[in-house]
Amino acid sequence: MAAARPTTRELLRYFLYLGSLGFGGPVALVGYMQRDLVERRGWFTKDEYVKSLALSQLAPGPLAAQLAICLGYIHSRVRGATLVALAFVLPSFLMTVGIGWLYVRFGGLSWMQAAFYGVGAAVIAIITLAAYKLAKLTMARDRLQWLIFAVMGVVTAWTESEIVTLFVLSGVVALVVQAPPAFLTKSRAACLVVATPDLLAQILWFFAKAGAFVFGSGLAIVPFLYGGVVQEYRWLNDKQFLDAVAVAMLTPGPIVITVAFIGYLVAAFPGAVAAAVGVFLPVYLFVVIPFPWFDRISGNPQVKAFVGGVTAAASGAIAGACVVLARRAIVDVPTALIALAALGVTWRFKVPEPLLIAAGAAAGLLIFWGRG
Repeated sequence: MAAARPTTRELLRYFLYLGSLGFGGPVALVGYMQRDLVERRGWFTKDEYVKSLALSQLAPGPLAAQLAICLGYIHSRVRGATLVALAFVLPSFLMTVGIGWLYVRFGGLSWMQAAFYGVGAAVIAIITLAAYKLAKLTMARDRLQWLIFAVMGVVTAWTESEIVTLFVLSGVVALVVQAPPAFLTKSRAACLVVATPDLLAQILWFFAKAGAFVFGSGLAIVPFLYGGVVQEYRWLNDKQFLDAVAVAMLTPGPIVITVAFIGYLVAAFPGAVAAAVGVFLPVYLFVVIPFPWFDRISGNPQVKAFVGGVTAAASGAIAGACVVLARRAIVDVPTALIALAALGVTWRFKVPEPLLIAAGAAAGLLIFWGRG
């Protein structure tokens, strides 16, 4: 079926909304896009979504931002990719810079951690259901793809990382089994400093490397950032770096926006801009440059089988990431109860995510006040 394409304004309005209220990190954001843009609105076909997800998983950079840019490219080529990238990233960037200002002005994040104590647990329920629906959409009744899904889910949950070679291997396995080529068929910083040009160039270059060479979801970039920001350049100490990761988890939009918080602590607003441009520019280029070629060959049976294997692997990795995130967010009995309640409400009723997240925040505040 042909997709009922939205106007550019409608598409940008959606990604502004997702960037402003899309909590939960890459797993949730990918699920939201599948549910909202494919299932509910019909703006993109299942094949377009699956192809975009596969390319996003194969290319380096944060998964959710890359998927959004792919969908923007499908809508209106380079213009659509550029506008969607800005609409999706800008709200969370501005929020992160605002939190960075508050962090420097008042110190610490304890007041926000209290407010968001219950948010993480509520988000786990949302992303678990999103991952389940994504798996059903992309794999249907294909047994091989479900097997790949299960393996990747276990590997991701066990290792707490997404291994890019396994995505490629999954695609190759699906290709060989489901559409073998002919030859196989025959034979079988602690405080703000002055934002000097040299420092900004250093920030831009470091975060560009992070965007260009780190595969997987936004969480996959954290070890790379730690090695550079804390150990190599010594821009931040351990506590400040953990606070930067916390900001990314607490704000909506792409989780990799944590780079803006780091850039702000190192060199104020210019540093935040340099870090954000550095990390997202490679992501943008990895979509607009190879997508036309990828689109032309996507009808080939071997390519279809390969994409199917990669997509199943991506779905499994997302399901495994749910387990990883749950271990971090559900830390005691109250958070477990919040997560179960949110899952039950989400499963049974069509409650908007912002309302669930607000309820989780309220519950977290009440619990902290009760303990005080």
